[in-house]
Amino acid sequence: VGLTVVAFGTSAPEVAVSVGAALKGQADLAVGNVVGSNIFNVLFILGLSALITPLMVDRQLIRQEVPVMIGVSVLLLVLALDARIGLFDAALLLVLQVAYTVFLVRQSRAQTASAAAQGGDDLPSLDATAWDAKLPAQIALIVGGLVLLVGGSQALLTAAVTIARSLGISDLVIGLT
Repeated sequence: VGLTVVAFGTSAPEVAVSVGAALKGQADLAVGNVVGSNIFNVLFILGLSALITPLMVDRQLIRQEVPVMIGVSVLLLVLALDARIGLFDAALLLVLQVAYTVFLVRQSRAQTASAAAQGGDDLPSLDATAWDAKLPAQIALIVGGLVLLVGGSQALLTAAVTIARSLGISDLVIGLT
């Protein structure tokens, strides 16, 4: 569950940029951002990490996560064959994301219950007296993070479009379609 929260958090900038691009009618930028960031994260970040130190991979990752990632990538390709990601496509992908997240949470709870039944509770305890353990501080951090995320995504989107236009990329793409 912790890794799922981290995954959502690290994907939040891509979501903000893609939604901003879609709302501005720049669908190519939205799709390119999602696909490009996934390629970069999987190949570059994973490869760079493995260069620094060998990565130990749990068998569950190979058996469960990799096939799901490949399957969703193929599904996206199939959905994009008509040169658009429509409302049905988006709804399907969103439902699959929610269903997979629910599946992961249930799987994690079952594993935690199993580990607790066997007497192995190696989860760190949280310090309830820390300033960020209080609900108002957590809400302020979330709101502040969201404000910065939206502002940063807007700046990134504006800069990406400006750079593409200055290089003549957007005109070339528009001329090809």
